[in-house]
Amino acid sequence: MADPPLTETVKPKSLRLRLTLTYAFVFLLTGAALLAVNYGLMYNKLSTPPAADKVVVKEGVAVGNAPASGGDLVRLEAARTSAIALAIMTLLVVAASWVLAGRMLRPVRTLTATTRRISQDRLHLRIALAGPRNELKEMADTFDEMVARLEAAFASQRRFVGDVSHELRTPLAIVRTSAEVLLSKPETTTAQWRDMAGRVLIATGRAERLLDGLLALARSDSGAIVREPHDLAVAAAAALIAADDEAEAAQLSVTSDLSPAPVTGDPVLLDRLVRNLVDNAIRHNHHGGWIEVATSGGDDGAVVRVRNSGDTVPAADVDRLFQPFQRLRPDRTADGRSSGLGLAIVRSIVHAHRGTVAAQPLAGGGLQVVVTLPARDTPPAAAGD
Repeated sequence: MADPPLTETVKPKSLRLRLTLTYAFVFLLTGAALLAVNYGLMYNKLSTPPAADKVVVKEGVAVGNAPASGGDLVRLEAARTSAIALAIMTLLVVAASWVLAGRMLRPVRTLTATTRRISQDRLHLRIALAGPRNELKEMADTFDEMVARLEAAFASQRRFVGDVSHELRTPLAIVRTSAEVLLSKPETTTAQWRDMAGRVLIATGRAERLLDGLLALARSDSGAIVREPHDLAVAAAAALIAADDEAEAAQLSVTSDLSPAPVTGDPVLLDRLVRNLVDNAIRHNHHGGWIEVATSGGDDGAVVRVRNSGDTVPAADVDRLFQPFQRLRPDRTADGRSSGLGLAIVRSIVHAHRGTVAAQPLAGGGLQVVVTLPARDTPPAAAGD
């Protein structure tokens, strides 16, 4: 097989040189045009014969006027002087243009140098261009904002990977420890094996819920979702039925007001959204507390509202609840029912459906979460309807 042809490295042309030559060419062209007009006017003036000029007669034939004294020499000397002056001024313009272009392009060189230094481990670098507000400063500020977003995204990714590793390590450690303890005993009973099997089932169930949550989060973040008619009221009713045993075990008072809330979106993800809201309200509640679930629809969109009693939530910590594996109490990490992804999945699904989600702590403790999604797309009426 023949070797692929080598790609020739072409050095990019200097923008500073191009600007300098452009300025010089424009000046030279303008100066030449001005000199041509000036020379033309002077030529017409010097070519006009005075009234007292004598006619030269040779052998009885008039052959013309006598030559004007010094006219041609004056024109020639003026043209030569103008050309020299234009050449000198052009050289001066080239030098001045080179300096001015360098000053104008200095922010671009700063941006280029900073960009080359930035890497995944040095996202803290910024251009921080000083000076008046102009197009170059706006470009530099926009670049700084982009790098800041990248830095936040990389930090969030690293934190997310660390949290996932920690969450998966716990159930795997339970399974491994249970097996090692049981196998280390010289004699085991059926009851001991059944006890270990129960712990293994709980641990694997926790890992399964975590993986299901990660898959749902990845699917909604990708934006590759289907668009079908769905009703959030139906999703809320199904979520309440599925969580009925858990709510009854915690002796929670559940009330609902489910009005039609038609939307267009992914039914699987929308059901997961409402189910996560209900599960979050049940699991982060007081024993014997209450839950309220309401849905409504209108021209402004479809709304699902979930309120619950519970611990007091500081207003400053509300945004943390929508981050993966962020809990207000450290002891919730050990809760086998929660994967720590509930509200993070809710936010991702809402954004994938171009909606909004807002959380507000309640005065007596607990939380209210309101999700608003665009109303269902109404197809145009058929002709003749």
